[in-house]
Amino acid sequence: MNNKTENNVDDAALVERVLRGDNTAFGTVIKNTEGLVAQIVFKMVSRAEDRKDIVQDIYLKAFKGLKGFKMRSKLSTWVGNIAYNTCINYLEKKKLVLIGDLYERDYDSDENVYPAQTTNHEADAFIVGKQLSAMLAAEIEKLPPLYKTLVTLYHNEELGYAEIGQITNLPEGTVKNYLFRARKKLKENILSQYKKDEL
Repeated sequence: MNNKTENNVDDAALVERVLRGDNTAFGTVIKNTEGLVAQIVFKMVSRAEDRKDIVQDIYLKAFKGLKGFKMRSKLSTWVGNIAYNTCINYLEKKKLVLIGDLYERDYDSDENVYPAQTTNHEADAFIVGKQLSAMLAAEIEKLPPLYKTLVTLYHNEELGYAEIGQITNLPEGTVKNYLFRARKKLKENILSQYKKDEL
């Protein structure tokens, strides 16, 4: 049995237990998804005092909506989608900007997603150096909420483009495009910071 099938079987059994009234089963749902939910909420919501309420709201929605879960994705992906949508609603209510320009043209093909560019090998080597991890974390925090979330889901949670697309309701091409832009912005910010520090 492959991993995906195993996950679906485990998810189906877990959902069935919750729907039968097994309270510990929903505790397991929370335990299995709290890392992913925390990553999404912490990257999209900057106000620490609002995060706890948002997380509670996410799990309340998940609990109420569980009977409608159709097993078309992993349970964690479904909960991640609820988390993402709840954060989007929060940002819209607060009139906060999700990314710099919401109307930027999307790129459909991979060659447009990753346009040809000249690379400075010395700069690239510097960026991947271990001494930059603290600066990198700080610069990630400065990105717009959507970019920050995508970078975290891809690099920290190690999710693929398809699963990130399911969580964020974005086409895979758009996920790739936004990740490219986020990385480009990170690189520019880190290099400018490095040059500033050298002055």
